[in-house]
Amino acid sequence: MSTETTLDDITRSIWEQVQFTADLCVKCNICTSHCPVANVTDLFPGPKYVGPQAQRFRNPKELSVDDSLDYCSGCGVCTMVCPHGVKVMEMNAKARYKLYRDKKPIPLRNRLLGRTELQGMLGSPFAPIANAVFQLRPVRILTEWVLGIHRDAPFPPFSFETFRGWFRGVYQKSPHRLKSEKKVVYFHGCSTNYYEPRVGKAALAVLEHNGFEVVVPEQVCCGLPLLSNAEFDAARHKACQNIASLVKYAREGYKIVGTSTSCTLSLKSDYRHILDIDTEDARLVAEQTYDICEFLLDLANAGELKTDFQPMEAVIPYHAPCQLKAHNMGLPAIDLLEMIPGVKIQLVQADCCGIAGTYGYKKEKYQIGMDVGRPLFEQVIASGSPIAICDSETCRWQIGHATGAKMLHPVELLAQAYGLDVNQG
Repeated sequence: MSTETTLDDITRSIWEQVQFTADLCVKCNICTSHCPVANVTDLFPGPKYVGPQAQRFRNPKELSVDDSLDYCSGCGVCTMVCPHGVKVMEMNAKARYKLYRDKKPIPLRNRLLGRTELQGMLGSPFAPIANAVFQLRPVRILTEWVLGIHRDAPFPPFSFETFRGWFRGVYQKSPHRLKSEKKVVYFHGCSTNYYEPRVGKAALAVLEHNGFEVVVPEQVCCGLPLLSNAEFDAARHKACQNIASLVKYAREGYKIVGTSTSCTLSLKSDYRHILDIDTEDARLVAEQTYDICEFLLDLANAGELKTDFQPMEAVIPYHAPCQLKAHNMGLPAIDLLEMIPGVKIQLVQADCCGIAGTYGYKKEKYQIGMDVGRPLFEQVIASGSPIAICDSETCRWQIGHATGAKMLHPVELLAQAYGLDVNQG
């Protein structure tokens, strides 16, 4: 290797480190003008102020004093709009971790919200009872008073049948299950497993319809809820478990496909750029990971996607969540869904729904989240459509909570258009 190449590699490695991108900031304020949170509350001064501007004064040997950081929702809009490549959101996430590590303890509320997998494991076996109890207004008021989880936060109902339970008990035992040389790995995430198994069933049906045998490996929570609540060590533990499980498939050339755009972004980017797990295995898993709509649109562009869709006359509003935009892959769901004869997708002109994972569940941030999402909610209601489409689970729950619309993942509409029975293995 030449000296010049070595220096290039070193330089690239340095600038890929989040904290060093602060020096690329020219204080143009584009990130602040686009910040959904700063535009609705004075409690957050904006991503530039707490990000690159503050980064220059942070000493790793001293305590962080950036209390306003806690009002950053982590939506990532600031990073996406920065014309100079400053990793503002990632910088803020790391600073928030330092704030909680060095200055104040992580609240019990945050620790509970960060453990979505544990919530699912505890609630799903008792779903009918747990759902009924948690809908009682006195229980929600008590939860707000004791834990600080807002009484109106849009918690989804637990599913008594988990996706993995269905996969093992029905799908794998079905004589109709496809066996094929073409295989994909499916990363379902916590929401599909414990709350929306219908999304996973639709994904498997669509992938099988297009000739793929689906492998569902051992997996745990992607770790993003933990990361968002400043529990980096716990998030790294989850990340390492997933990487160890998925890398053997990545080495064999399998594509890893996910229906949670937040989970797939964690596999693609957050493990490396926020949790600093920049190993060869992590890079290989990242390179082989695809959001399901991204994967299906690649098939379509290669002329390999089946287009035997049944006509569906509908104009449907679609929200592109922040996490999806951070993939930098465009809006593949729109291209896919408009292949269905009669379907017209109406892109909602709003940056963020306001929920930002667990952000909008917190008592002091619930109204901020609702204010952030108001333009989106108004457009969905004005569309007059009884359904709306969104790739992110928490965004679906937030939009449904605010508008009353029935929320679907894009792959569910594709399965309907294919005429597939998603419950049959």
